[in-house]
Order: sequence, then C-alpha cells, then structure tokens
Amino acid sequence: MSAHAAQPTRATELATLLGRLAELMSDGRSESPQPPPRPMPERVLLTVEEAAERLGIGRTLTYKLISSGEIESIRIGRLRRVPTAAIHDYARRLSGDGPSGHAA
Repeated sequence: MSAHAAQPTRATELATLLGRLAELMSDGRSESPQPPPRPMPERVLLTVEEAAERLGIGRTLTYKLISSGEIESIRIGRLRRVPTAAIHDYARRLSGDGPSGHAA
C-alpha cells in the first residue's frame, strides 16, 4: 500500500476520533452548569389523600375520621390539610401508647 492510499484512511480516523472526543467532552451538559437542586424539606401539612396513603386507609375513611375529630385537620381557605403530627398522634392512640389510647 502506498503512502497516498493511507492518507484518506487516517484523515477519516482522525475526524471520527475528534467527533467522538467532542461528544465525550460535551457529555450532554449545557454551557452554564445548573446548581444542584435543593432537597425539599419534609412537609408539615398533607392533603387528605396523602394522609390516607400514609395511614394505609382510604380517603373516605380518612374524611370520616377527620369529621369525627379523631384526626386533627385545619382549613386554609378552601383547602383541608392534615398536620403530619396528627397522623402520628392518631397512630399512637390506635396502638394504645397515646393519652386516650386503650391497649387491646
């Protein structure tokens, strides 16, 4: 093989390598790096649906427990929210460890 025949192959290899190097260097990042997202603090108030999910019960039963006063809730405008502490208090009472709980 002559030196002239090897030139296009080397140029093609070089172009391929340079293209791959450019891909690796960019790595999908934008020009201006974004700061890492801040971790969200633990929420203090939950929707009724979220409270039901945490308790492992249905939404309808959760509304009944709120209506009867067994689970504390608050209103913010037209919204109903359940403090996370109210979920823990209710669970503690169910287990008999709370102030008005009765052991089974």
